[in-house]
Amino acid sequence: MMAIVNRTPDSFFDKGATWAEEAAFARVAEVVAQGAEIVDIGGIKAAPGVEISPAEEKARVVDFVARVREQYPSLVISVDTWRAEVGAAVCAAGADVLNDAWGGADPELVDVAAEHDAAIICTHTGGVTPRTRPYRIDYDDVVAAAIHDTVAYAERALAAGVARESVVIDPAHDFGKNTFHSLEVTRRIGEMVATGWPVLVSLSNKDFVGETLGLEVGERLVGTLAATSVCALAGARIYRVHQVVETRQTVDMVWSIAGRRPPLRAIRGLQ
Repeated sequence: MMAIVNRTPDSFFDKGATWAEEAAFARVAEVVAQGAEIVDIGGIKAAPGVEISPAEEKARVVDFVARVREQYPSLVISVDTWRAEVGAAVCAAGADVLNDAWGGADPELVDVAAEHDAAIICTHTGGVTPRTRPYRIDYDDVVAAAIHDTVAYAERALAAGVARESVVIDPAHDFGKNTFHSLEVTRRIGEMVATGWPVLVSLSNKDFVGETLGLEVGERLVGTLAATSVCALAGARIYRVHQVVETRQTVDMVWSIAGRRPPLRAIRGLQ
C-alpha cells in the first residue's frame, strides 16, 4: 500500500486537510499504523491551478521528508514530483522513490534517481503537459501506448543507472486519458503486468470512477475498490490510495482468491 499524503492546500480529495505540517505528519502516523509500507508525499496538485515554482514545491516537501525519515527510518518514502531539481532535494533529505506522475516531462529525473540510488515510477500520460487536462485525446490502442511509453521510460531509467528492481511502471489512470481509456486500461491491466515490470495503479477516487458511476469525490470508494479488485486479480503490485484499510482488505482477499496469499486463519471444517 502506498498512502497519499498531500502537502497542498487544494488537493482534490481531502481539500487541503493535510496542508498544515502537523496534520500531514499525523496523516503519516495514521497510515503507517494502518499498514502502509509506502507514503507518497506531494507538493503540487495534479489539476490545473496556481503556478507553483520549484522553490515553493521544495519548501512544501523537503523538510517534511526529512522529518518523516527521522521518525520512520524503515518507511519507504516516495515523493510525487516531475521536476529533477525537486527530486534531487528530496532524495538528499531521505526520499527513496521518485513518483513521476507526468511521464518523463523532465528527462533529467532519471539521472537524479540513479545518482541517489532511488526508485522511479514510470507513468504514461500521452505526452500531455504537466498539470493540464486531456482534451479530445485519442489513441489507436491506449494499452499498447501505455506499454510502449512506460517500458521505454523504464529502459531509459536502466540506461541511466537506476537498479532494475527499483523501476515500476504505472498506466496513470485519468492522466492523458478519458474515462473510456481508463476503463480499458483497467480491463487490460494484465497486459502491462505481462511485461515483467512491477505495475503500480493509482485508482483512488479518480474521475473515471466518478464519471462511470455518476458520483462526486468522496462517494467513490466502492467503485475504486471494484477497479482495485480487477487490477489485483491481474497481478498489479502497488496501490496508491487514500483509504489504506479498505484497499488492503480488498487486495488481500483478491490475492487469496487467486491463490497468491494464504488465509490468515482457516479452521472452518477442521474443528
